[in-house]
Amino acid sequence: MRSYLQFFLMAAGIFFIDRALKELFYSGFYWESSCITLGFTLNKGVAFSMFAFLGEYLKWILSVLVIGAFVYVARERLLDRHPLLLGILFGAAFGNLYDRFRFGGVIDYVYWHCGFDFAVFNFADVMIDFAIAGLLYLHYRKK
Repeated sequence: MRSYLQFFLMAAGIFFIDRALKELFYSGFYWESSCITLGFTLNKGVAFSMFAFLGEYLKWILSVLVIGAFVYVARERLLDRHPLLLGILFGAAFGNLYDRFRFGGVIDYVYWHCGFDFAVFNFADVMIDFAIAGLLYLHYRKK
């Protein structure tokens, strides 16, 4: 039961941090330097705007994927072993999914352009990458 509480608190915390940051940029906050620009962008696709052509269907496809992933995690009892990493993962996923239903795309705001142009991304994207990297590390580490 403790692991479910840890999962829920972590997911809620990540979700609300993500929402606060996105609202800041949605309201017009903008900052630029020679290497990084922080400003509102609406991404109607996934990474690098892929699958944007799916339009409204994309949010439903991603909803099914997130729900399916959660069902898998619950069935395999992974919440008992990795509640914090899974809380980070699902909190961030729900943050981006929320954007798709509210705004029609994901609010991105970090644009790296020092030496090379990189994709525009957000806090939730970083947290998803962090959680997946942590889960992969735990899965493949020498036991």
